[in-house]
Amino acid sequence: MSYFNVRVYGLLINADNQILVSDEQSGGRSFSKFPGGGLEYGEGLIDALKREFMEECNAEIEVLSHFYTTDFYEKSSFNDSQIISIYYLVREVNTLTMKFKTEAFDFDPETLQSFRWIDLNALAESDVTFKTDKTVVNMLLSLIAESAD
Repeated sequence: MSYFNVRVYGLLINADNQILVSDEQSGGRSFSKFPGGGLEYGEGLIDALKREFMEECNAEIEVLSHFYTTDFYEKSSFNDSQIISIYYLVREVNTLTMKFKTEAFDFDPETLQSFRWIDLNALAESDVTFKTDKTVVNMLLSLIAESAD
């Protein structure tokens, strides 16, 4: 049976003008994406995003504004669902204390997830795996180019 899979992600940009990216391995695949994940039944989007950041980054965040919602069809890479992704600009409430990596997929032995910062001026579509994340990267790059003019 096909169904909708609602996902929520946070675009966290630090004071050094870098964006946080999560490298993960799941279902036999390696992928890079923005921090976040699936909405659980009975949960609102903002609560889900805050929960995901707490689970993945042990970090409390504040949601600043909506950035983008999927406006095209995307089939999940892991099951028969249609992905609907919602992105928010967020900021950390306190400084993140987790360990950051400099290389993609540089996992510690006990986990299949790591986080790294990418300079916005070096950000490229190829830094993320999924079609919706690539769309968001291109939107960010367009905004950066517009603000430089």
